[in-house]
Amino acid sequence: MANQEHDLPLYEKVWLKRTFQRVIDTLILFLLLLLLSNRVFSSHNFTFPWLLAFICESWFTFTWIVILNTKWSPAVTITHPDRLLQRVQELPPVDLFVTTADPVLESPIITVNTVLSLLALDYPANKLACYVSDDGCSPLTFYALLEASKFAKFWVPFCKKHNVQVRAPFRYFSDVTINNNEDSLEFKQEWLQVKEMYDNLSRTIEEVTHKTTPLQLDGELAVFSNTEQRNHPSIVKVILENKEGLSDGLPHLIYVSREKRPQYHHNYKAGAMNVLTRVSGLMSNAPFMLNVDCDMVVNNPKIVLHALCILMDSQKGKDVAFVQCFQQFYDGIKDDPFGNQWVASFEYIIRGMAGLQGPFYGGTNTFHRRNTIYGLYPHEIETEIKAGKLEDILTQQFGSSKEFINSAVHALGGSVYSANDITPSNFIEAANQVANCDYECGTFWGKKLGWLYGSISEDVPTGLNIQRKGWRSECCTPDPIAFQGCAPRGLLSTVIQQKRWGSGLTVVFFGKHSPLVCMLFGKVQFRAGLSYFWLTNWGLRGAFLVCYVALIAYCMIANTSIFPQGLVLWIAISVFVIYNIHTLSEYLTIGLSITHWWNNQRMCVMRTTTAWFIGFLSAMLKLSRISDTVFEITEKEHTASGADGNNADAGRFTFDESPVFVVGSTILLVHLTAMLIVFLGLQPASIGNGCGVGEMICSTYLVVCYWPYLKGLFSRGKYGIPLSTICMSSVFALVFLHFCTSNIIT
Repeated sequence: MANQEHDLPLYEKVWLKRTFQRVIDTLILFLLLLLLSNRVFSSHNFTFPWLLAFICESWFTFTWIVILNTKWSPAVTITHPDRLLQRVQELPPVDLFVTTADPVLESPIITVNTVLSLLALDYPANKLACYVSDDGCSPLTFYALLEASKFAKFWVPFCKKHNVQVRAPFRYFSDVTINNNEDSLEFKQEWLQVKEMYDNLSRTIEEVTHKTTPLQLDGELAVFSNTEQRNHPSIVKVILENKEGLSDGLPHLIYVSREKRPQYHHNYKAGAMNVLTRVSGLMSNAPFMLNVDCDMVVNNPKIVLHALCILMDSQKGKDVAFVQCFQQFYDGIKDDPFGNQWVASFEYIIRGMAGLQGPFYGGTNTFHRRNTIYGLYPHEIETEIKAGKLEDILTQQFGSSKEFINSAVHALGGSVYSANDITPSNFIEAANQVANCDYECGTFWGKKLGWLYGSISEDVPTGLNIQRKGWRSECCTPDPIAFQGCAPRGLLSTVIQQKRWGSGLTVVFFGKHSPLVCMLFGKVQFRAGLSYFWLTNWGLRGAFLVCYVALIAYCMIANTSIFPQGLVLWIAISVFVIYNIHTLSEYLTIGLSITHWWNNQRMCVMRTTTAWFIGFLSAMLKLSRISDTVFEITEKEHTASGADGNNADAGRFTFDESPVFVVGSTILLVHLTAMLIVFLGLQPASIGNGCGVGEMICSTYLVVCYWPYLKGLFSRGKYGIPLSTICMSSVFALVFLHFCTSNIIT
């Protein structure tokens, strides 16, 4: 019986059967191919707009093939932490990475809550080390962590004693209240005491953050007295240290701010992650690493055990490089008005990728094997490594630090430090060395090792580079969910995020780590590589959709047509109707509302034709070496709970002078003008087929999707589109109108 239990897997992978979904997806593809074949075989109607429509529709059909392929074989993983605890005598160390970059856009109180939730994980404290990367070199962040470390001495024991599930204090105290009838007197007293301590901590940090209380740069903070955000030496500070190696104590807590100098490119988040990897390699060298963004708090305190079930499974886990947990949000506005919660995408697209070679690396909520980050291939894990021979090679690849080379040899050889041997404070000098700007010069960091450079979306090429070596990845979706973060709560934050993704992913699409290159010259499986096109072609989708939208407006103004007449037109209408009913049914199946579905549909149109399109243009400028892209941080707002709260802006569209809104306003004005021309009969006489029902349906649907922009044209203040944006959009719309009319004259 004992042998049978030992043979049971630590995790299981179950493929879901969604036959009806497959049938409808295939039907839509069949209808799209019918439309394309009609264009091919009706060459007698050939015009330049007809050719342009064929190119755009071919791209849309290819995109649907990618989606169909991705959704075809969804899978879920089921983990068994109880089996892991029975089978493993000593749990392995795990390093925890938290990244923050701006104390204004990413409030220190948010970072503090994430750190506190990690320190309170249900895992032996002497096996955990938490590293916080502060790319803003902010004394506010360091001060907040110092104060939080004092509170952690009470918070962590309280969580473990009373088996608290939500271990971010701001969420726990906003969601949990004392039950006078059921809770014991001891619990009530402790609850009130700890809550008062957290309120004092929060108040202290907020006062310093908002400068109502001046921050004195002395003592521990003296190192920040002569620093600038983009010009400062490396700063590595051990805030908490479990010197006794107590399993029921507190994990190590280390603050890291890498050196920055104006003459060195800092490579955004990827550069920060590589520094954390090296510093942690020196201090604790855990074989597994978890990285989270500063707002992603732990929602399931046993998540480390769940992830290790996958990574340590003797049968299926050996070739798993990283375990990805879904990004879900505790403060999402009801019905997702800005389309940034991605619930349906995680359920259908990411689960679909999980059934192939695994999900893409999402940049947060991810458990990694250290040796895969160091460039190891799956077949090399059990290969005997001769340290003497290897060290010469590692020096060329990993840099000049002898201490770090020694730790890399241990990591690549599969050996780990004993928990009692881990003393981070002994490695401060070496840690500062590997955090310097010039340490990576002439090494493989960012090229073949660690997080890859070259794109502001560093996560996707890093994950692709790992999978091209033959590694797999897995999703981990325990109940309750692993992590929860804060979604952008406004349109401005959303478009900044989407523009950054559109730009970074376009660079990946055309780069040496594109899915196509990884399929042809690596070990990324065909269907897995094809599924990556869903992600990496976001910018291109923006370019093709903007072209198609402009083409429809041109046809209405010039009184020509790109849509077929008669029966074939009904095929196009059928595609539109079936697609919308099908996607609506998918949303309803997973418990989302009709309003949620519609908000996501309209935002899909708006973000594709604005943020992704601008991101595409930005990527083209970067690839042509005309200008570099700018990394814009998404603001993370601190909210107490999942309720919409008293925020008057919740769900309302606000605007500024961003180029994204210029594009959106131009598209709206162009189509309103085109519809007015049609209604007033101001079109020129048609030669052949004139503008018909197809163009009017598309234009009307587009205007309905852009309804928030239409309201913004007549609103004032931040809810209205700025006058400068309207003027600029009007000029672009007039230029387009002139092009359409002059083209007719020509």
